[in-house]
This record gives sequence, structure tokens and C-alpha cells, in this order.
Amino acid sequence: MTVRIAVVHYSATGVVHALARALADGARDRGAEVRLLRVPELAPPEAIAANPRWAAHHAAETEPGGTPLVTMDDLAWADGIALGTPTRFGGPAAQLKNVLDQTGGLWFKGVMNGKVVTAFTSASTAHGGLESTILATLNVAYHWGALVMPLGYGPPVVSKVTGNPYGASWVSRKGSGPDEDALAAARAQGERLADVAAATRPLRTEGR
Repeated sequence: MTVRIAVVHYSATGVVHALARALADGARDRGAEVRLLRVPELAPPEAIAANPRWAAHHAAETEPGGTPLVTMDDLAWADGIALGTPTRFGGPAAQLKNVLDQTGGLWFKGVMNGKVVTAFTSASTAHGGLESTILATLNVAYHWGALVMPLGYGPPVVSKVTGNPYGASWVSRKGSGPDEDALAAARAQGERLADVAAATRPLRTEGR
């Protein structure tokens, strides 16, 4: 059975979206079936319109052919889940947190137990909360009973970017998009997620 990966993310201006796509590509390279998914936007229209990059990305995502919205069924379907968010004062954006807060029913039924979960992020400054955002995002995985998977230092490209073993990340100065090294780190994280989810799925299906 093909391993199933859900890449669930929130992206305002498209930076985290670029990382999400690279991570999804990495999982596909390992033969995984991948669903690239976004969460609903919660910000008021006037806030979005005030930032041209935000407005452009929001328009592209909400038009036909944009990234589908995640559902609880998607989370139940997946063997491995990657959660992506920009930093918001050292924690995940409210948009992603809103979806995570709706998983109580899945948690109660034990559906999330044993899934493999990883996270990735972006900030506008080097000390804008990259590590703390990933750690805070993954708190939900512990409560789910999931297996938390870091990026680690295995891929050599990790040290070339931010040296962040917690998860793929990018310092988006002046709104810059991820460079090739950052995208390579995200792809490596997707590859590892697919491999670990495939290796541990028999344990989950046996109820361990």
C-alpha cells in the first residue's frame, strides 16, 4: 500500500507555500501519495488588501485550480502529516491553529495515534521565532499520540541554510522567497517523512 502524506499549511504571501510544495515533491519522490492542502484564511479582507503580496497569493489560492482546503478526512487519511506556518510571535499562525483545534474528534477516536508529524516555517528575521514556532506547532502532535519527526542534520543542505534541525525554514527578508538550498531542505524533509511514515505504518495499523 502506498504511503499517504498530507502537507497542510498556511501561507499569507506564498513563502510557506513554496516550502510546502517542495516538501510535497520530496515525499512524491519517495513514491508517496501526497495531498497538498491549505487552511482557511481568517484575516479580514482589508488586511489582505493592504499587502500586495498577500492579496496576490490569496487571489491565486482561492481561484479555480488553487490549493484545496484541508478537511478532517484528509488528516484521517494520512499516514504522515507536515504542518507549515509562518511565525506569529514565536508560535503558529491562528489560521493553522484553528484547524488543529478542530481535531478533537479524531483525537478522541484515536485516529491520530501513531501518525508521523513534522513541521516547517518561515520568519522575516533571523531571530523571529523559527525554532519556537516549530516546537509550538508540534505540541498538538504529542497530544494526538503521533510520532514527532525532526528534519535533523542528516541532509548536508540543512547546515547551508539556517542550520535548523527542527524543520525546514526560511528567513524571508523583505518578503523574499526561499532559495534553492531552503527548498532542497524542505524536499529532504518530505523524503524523510515519507520514509518514516512507511516504516512505522505497520505498527500503527496493529494498534501499537
